[in-house]
Amino acid sequence: THFHTLLSLEEEKTRPACGLFCADLKNVLSLFVFFNSLQEPSNKRVKPVAKSNSLTGVLNPVKTPALKRIGQSISRSISFRTEARPLPTAPLRSRTKASSFPRRRNSQCWSDTVESHDLTAKEIKRQEVIYELTQGERQLIEDLSLVKKVYYEPMLKLDIMTESELGQIFGTLDSLIPLHQDLLTRLERLRGSEKTVGEVGPTLMNWFPCLEAYVTYCCNQVGAKALLDQKKHEKRVEHFLRLCQESSFSRKLDLWNFLDLPRSRLVKYPLLLKEIQKCTPPDHPDEDTLPDALELIQSIVAEVNKKTGEAECQFYRRGLSYLEEGQRVPEIQQSRFLYCHGELKNNKGQRLHVFLFELVLVLTRPGDEKDGGHVFNVYRQPLPNALINLEEIPDGEAAGGGTFRGAFTGGNDKVKNCFRVSSRGRAKAHSYSLQANDSFSKQQWITCLRQAIVQSRDRTAHTSQSQFSPHHDPALYHIAELSLSSDTEMADHTSR
Repeated sequence: THFHTLLSLEEEKTRPACGLFCADLKNVLSLFVFFNSLQEPSNKRVKPVAKSNSLTGVLNPVKTPALKRIGQSISRSISFRTEARPLPTAPLRSRTKASSFPRRRNSQCWSDTVESHDLTAKEIKRQEVIYELTQGERQLIEDLSLVKKVYYEPMLKLDIMTESELGQIFGTLDSLIPLHQDLLTRLERLRGSEKTVGEVGPTLMNWFPCLEAYVTYCCNQVGAKALLDQKKHEKRVEHFLRLCQESSFSRKLDLWNFLDLPRSRLVKYPLLLKEIQKCTPPDHPDEDTLPDALELIQSIVAEVNKKTGEAECQFYRRGLSYLEEGQRVPEIQQSRFLYCHGELKNNKGQRLHVFLFELVLVLTRPGDEKDGGHVFNVYRQPLPNALINLEEIPDGEAAGGGTFRGAFTGGNDKVKNCFRVSSRGRAKAHSYSLQANDSFSKQQWITCLRQAIVQSRDRTAHTSQSQFSPHHDPALYHIAELSLSSDTEMADHTSR
């Protein structure tokens, strides 16, 4: 009875502040009871977390006015648009079936907040995008606050993780909340009596420099993800995170989904600004400031991307373990970022973790964890990207010479999702036949490898050209670039 009384009191205190339903709050407090029972054995049985019932399907459909339908379609088009993920480079994964769990809030449009107006269709779209920007800030603040109260604080109080471990996983997330609260306050001040926003460009121009704080947060994410994955193997951590994910307040998202929200929000700002710019008429005051704001946010995203890529490259480089000294090729230390990394099979059916660094391809075998990170034992000789020959093996090609037989064919004598990389221009050639999990993953690898090979060769060619002395005959530069197809062509070019 005392426990339920506390529940009722806490519900009344926190419901307006946090926006959580009573059932969700009971779920959170039930977590404390659950873990206390783990620490102190008791004969009492812990009541399982109750799942909240959804009202979906119970309410009758309501006709949506034309104005609201326009707003909803615009909001959805912005919300669902994605951009190639630049921060940080994730391991290549197979495409998985979409989850049936709801992962998004019920979105409200600007049109839902006004009763009538005399705006043009283009201006309505503009107000919808600005409202989407404002609502996105509000939702991000709610999610980050929830992460702190539901994940960080309980895990610290219940000694599920140490304060140091939690600091590594959550990083500087706590400092991002007031940053976004500041933007939300500024945007809300711009709304007039008719709930419309006039000029938004100067506000964004003044606020965007604050996003440089994302460099520290995003650079920490690589190590944070590795540590979190490691801690999930512990029973108490796994139980806690599972119970949180099963509760309705999490929207079926796991902890990492929440920790990755700031990065997702960062890459969405350029998209939103482009949408606002499209809907801004030529004579609007924002016409002059929005291009500058867009250029500023794109430069900030690029800088965060660059620094995060460098941090990720350093993280995995530290995890490499060399079996032979000859494997320490200089291109590994010279690489500044990763194109991609993930699991592939070799022609013996062995699972490898392959890293495509900026300048070199490294094949490894995952080893034991050490000092809170994974160890990757370098397998065979790394291949500098500038020397790689890439051969795509068509699906269905017969397995010849025993190269793929058994390991890749599954007894069907047909290869699938395979490609071959080999080195050129060295006395001892190295060739590796690799198989991806599916055609989608194979295509990702092929695309990244082609990009890495071209850029590495361009860099090598540029370095070679820069070694020419400025006192040399300029004609020699043209000769160096020739694909000497005939003596006549070279003679003609030199005579010029």
